[in-house]
Amino acid sequence: MTDNQTVQAHTDAWTHSIESIAELLAPLPGDSWNRPTECPGWSVRDVVSHVIAVESELLGDPRPIHSLPSDLRHIKDELARYLELPVDKRRCHTAPEMTSELEYVIIRRSRALRNATTGADDQVRFPAGPFSFDLPYRQLLRIRTLDVWVHEQDLRRALRLPGNLDSPGALVTRDVLLEGLPKVVAKLAGAPAGSAVAFDVTGPLEFLRTVRVDENGRGSIDSTIALGPDVRFTLDWDTYLRLATGRVRPDALPAGAVEVAGDTELANRILANFVLTH
Repeated sequence: MTDNQTVQAHTDAWTHSIESIAELLAPLPGDSWNRPTECPGWSVRDVVSHVIAVESELLGDPRPIHSLPSDLRHIKDELARYLELPVDKRRCHTAPEMTSELEYVIIRRSRALRNATTGADDQVRFPAGPFSFDLPYRQLLRIRTLDVWVHEQDLRRALRLPGNLDSPGALVTRDVLLEGLPKVVAKLAGAPAGSAVAFDVTGPLEFLRTVRVDENGRGSIDSTIALGPDVRFTLDWDTYLRLATGRVRPDALPAGAVEVAGDTELANRILANFVLTH
């Protein structure tokens, strides 16, 4: 895939996911906006507020002037406080106000992306106040695709309206999450040199990946089948996603959600360190 094709593919995946969110919310009764999600402290309204806030900052909109309450127990650090401010500001907004703002942001961001002349490898700024950083344009689009699609799934689980688990955004997210597996297995879980750990993921987005640890303790990942791996995980894609994004702890899953074969001690260490993004 060429650089331009990569940019276009990520843009299309972002568009599909954020428009899916808008379609999901359009017929939503007012009381459903208060349903809790798996994001600590955040309701459906709060997740949508977060999506609006990040896309608005990327458009160059000023952040709202607002003081956070001091009793928000889910705020653990300064980054969480930064992200919470525009979310808390919108907690008094009505459902029509929320859907109108989201639709307007989608129109503006879609136009900005369509008219962008930025090259795939050009350095751009991710605006996040004191947490801002530079990264290649293609990586910015990739991050935004992952974030929007993962939050689409947060909303779908909260509203019990599953869907789009194999959409373009799902494919982008899968690839991003897979990149972190070697570190989880080899470094964080301390899998010994020469070991192999297989992940057999089922459901709408099926894949099989094996993480191998070389003699120097470095991990690598491939799609070949490992004969007699030290550990083999079998789980569905939604469970994999929830674990990898920190939406659920391994011990909170129902029995049988993750089937483990092989070294159970190593398997438990891997599951304890499985959060790849938030």
